[in-house]
Amino acid sequence: MGIVKVDDALHEEVRRASAVMCRSINAQAEFWMKIGMLAEANPALSFNEIVRMQLAAADAALVERAAA
Repeated sequence: MGIVKVDDALHEEVRRASAVMCRSINAQAEFWMKIGMLAEANPALSFNEIVRMQLAAADAALVERAAA
């Protein structure tokens, strides 16, 4: 584990997002870093496609909502 220095304004955004997403501040920052890394490696994929790919890799059950 290491320490990453981030701008105070970015840290505040991570704090706010973590409260909404029910994650710790560290977990939220890690999520954003992982998604960003995957987005750079897979520029043709959307955010939703990246999340689906990660859920599938973790064998997580996906429940799809029917379109209204």
